[in-house]
Amino acid sequence: MTDSQAAPAAVKILIAGGFGVGKTTLVGSVSEVAPLRTEEYLTRASVGVDFLDGVDSKDTTTVALDFGRITIGPELVVYLFGTPGQERFWFMWNDLVNGALGGVVIADTRRLESSFASIDFFESRQIPFVVAINCFDGVNSRASAEIRAALDLDPQVPLLIGDARSRPFGRDVLLALVDHLINQPALV
Repeated sequence: MTDSQAAPAAVKILIAGGFGVGKTTLVGSVSEVAPLRTEEYLTRASVGVDFLDGVDSKDTTTVALDFGRITIGPELVVYLFGTPGQERFWFMWNDLVNGALGGVVIADTRRLESSFASIDFFESRQIPFVVAINCFDGVNSRASAEIRAALDLDPQVPLLIGDARSRPFGRDVLLALVDHLINQPALV
């Protein structure tokens, strides 16, 4: 390969959050290619294991990962990896996070507690992240300050509120992550 044909640099972003908060939806809304999805139907075997409180109509779940791609230009490609949300699949997160530059935590104000594990995951690994509140049916019942307090977010962590189905919202979330990454203190 000549210098003019060099492979583009790759950036990996991890999309995490609780069960049914919109991770698959966000990856699908911004990916330039049909996203790879590892969704399976929920069965009776998951009763008592997967808690459907607040997502009663959900009938599929991600069992490994979601994968999407965004080409920024000939020199840069962004790869999106969506995590499974159920606790029984959290072991996957440790592999998926390898090489991630940053993360997005998707949260649902109806079940903010389902986001605690994702926030702890990124904080414990010192991986910069943003929080995206997915407003289901266009409804957000909480103010930003209340959400920040409930999630115990550091003031510098960006918080965005919108609809994960919206490509412009997904773009804004990723741009907020890029800005957040740029503003991180340099490691010495």
